[in-house]
Amino acid sequence: MKSLLKAVWYPRALLFAAIFVVACASGLAKDAALHYLKPGKPEAATLLAPPPVPGSAEAAADLAEVRAVYHAASSNDVAAAYAEKSFSVFNFATAAGPFLVAASLPKTAAFFAKVQSDAATVTDVGKDFFKRPRPYTTDPSLSNGKLEKSFSYPSGHSTESMVLALVLADLLPNQREAILAQARNLGWHRVQIARHYPTDIFAGRTLALAIVKQLKKSDAFQEDFAAVQAELALAQK
Repeated sequence: MKSLLKAVWYPRALLFAAIFVVACASGLAKDAALHYLKPGKPEAATLLAPPPVPGSAEAAADLAEVRAVYHAASSNDVAAAYAEKSFSVFNFATAAGPFLVAASLPKTAAFFAKVQSDAATVTDVGKDFFKRPRPYTTDPSLSNGKLEKSFSYPSGHSTESMVLALVLADLLPNQREAILAQARNLGWHRVQIARHYPTDIFAGRTLALAIVKQLKKSDAFQEDFAAVQAELALAQK
């Protein structure tokens, strides 16, 4: 009997140990990737309400909105959405001003790359926690272009673009409304190509506010922010 228990228990114990090690390694890797944020601050899993339950009336309404927005999207909006697959703070030059050019602003480029990386890390942890399928996974008729393999909630584009916009707006207060409007459009474009549900986009904006709040608690962030502020002021002269 003891030998039988050992034969059953040992493999399971080894499996659980392996899972624990992998989980810890994954968590440490993500924490190591952070530049200004502290691990778990903020945490999407505790900050955000869960997405609609699959099969619920709320989920059906969310999907119906995706279908309606997707089929109503103009060719210009679709083209913009595809072009924004990868983006950075320099996408906001149309709202901020023509001086916002990466080649001329090395401190700005390095700073916002770190900010966006931190936002992406927080968002990815949230996606892996909620594990919401993309709209085109639920409704294959919405499939178009090269499809993402990651989960849907919260939207990375919505979160990252709004984080970039909120920080950039603090640096350029006179262009604040135009910058924030561009971030909202960038997030909404993802619904127009059926990459996200509207609730994914709204969750991303909520998460972005929390991320920026935590960023501002970092001394390193504040130091780099001041350096970027001086660089941008010089670029506008």
